[in-house]
Amino acid sequence: MTVSRYFIDFLNAEIGLDVDSIGIMHVERAIDERLRATRSPHAAAYQALLQTDAGERQALIEAVVVGETWFFRDREAFHTAARLARQQFAGSPLRLLSLPCSTGEEPYSLAMALLDAGMPPDSFHIDAIDISAEAIAAAGRGIYGSNAFRGRQLDFRARHFTAVAGGQRLNDPVRARVRFRQGNLFDPALLAGEAPYDLVFCRNVLIYFDRDAQQRAISTLCARLAPHGLLFVGPAESGLLVRAQLRPAGIPLAFAFHPPATDEPAPRRMPRPAPLRSLRLPPATPAPPATPPRIAFATPPAAPPATVADSLDHARRLADGGHFDQASAVCERLIDREGPSADLLFLLALIADASGRPDEAHACYRKTLYLDPAHEQALLHLASLLDSRGDATGARRLAERAHRARGTHDV
Repeated sequence: MTVSRYFIDFLNAEIGLDVDSIGIMHVERAIDERLRATRSPHAAAYQALLQTDAGERQALIEAVVVGETWFFRDREAFHTAARLARQQFAGSPLRLLSLPCSTGEEPYSLAMALLDAGMPPDSFHIDAIDISAEAIAAAGRGIYGSNAFRGRQLDFRARHFTAVAGGQRLNDPVRARVRFRQGNLFDPALLAGEAPYDLVFCRNVLIYFDRDAQQRAISTLCARLAPHGLLFVGPAESGLLVRAQLRPAGIPLAFAFHPPATDEPAPRRMPRPAPLRSLRLPPATPAPPATPPRIAFATPPAAPPATVADSLDHARRLADGGHFDQASAVCERLIDREGPSADLLFLLALIADASGRPDEAHACYRKTLYLDPAHEQALLHLASLLDSRGDATGARRLAERAHRARGTHDV
């Protein structure tokens, strides 16, 4: 079927969706699915149903929403949140928000990170919100299959999960720290009356909105953020926040931002932490001087092991710790020895991006895509870079490719 303008406008008005960002075919499949489910004879009849049935409007949104998540996705953001929580906690419980929370992997990762950092259970509270009732129900059940556990750093699973029929069940102490509710980011009444949040996670969703919806979403999030707080976004979304006048926190690979500056005196800001390399945090250290000459990054890890995979991991750890020059040198040596690979070039692109070298980042993202045309993260990062330069058409094409790549990889 051909998607009519009505459905495109409906999805944009309800959830800010830029249909091109997920691909028109995805929307067509969702509408066809709902046509069959409601036994509507044709699109016009289904359109009439949407205008009168709030439940069906929600069902279509559920069918369209992209829910791609796993535990500790972009791990450095959780490391940063844990360190900030320890340094900021002064008796009053910290408030954290995850929106959208999908099936719970992100807010539960936050809870695990803070508990592993030694935060008392009653020292923080996490609100988690998603537009999908099905996702909220799944999060409440707290049972996860293998797709929710990716990468090789899975030690948290032994600490916080119990094997059950159908997967891994999250233990109650973690589940008790998160309060789930259904809500729409574009609802003006969302979180009305709630106290501001110290940390807000809104990651990997802004890229699916059109420009106007992105601005509305960012304004809503800033209104819910404490003046001293931080907003965490996805790696491909940093350019959007810079354009909206938010202030980068300067924490390597955390993609965290302070709200825009105001003329009013700001409360005490959260301290800027040294990036962490594991969730087993060291004992708290004294606060740094008021005006440190530079960030005191962690000591670089030991020399890289011999194998290519382990050496790439070593380069990633160096980059996570802010040791960009050393990480780049490891990557270059690997390229000289083994030849270029998409993973190596993508890491070099991230390092250049985080170091404020957009032209170099652009070239490395392009080289990554030459070797792996379906590299989803490279596509999304490059789309964000093009969008920040005013190339909305090029950014949209790359976002569409990223969506197709996700379907190809069945992620």
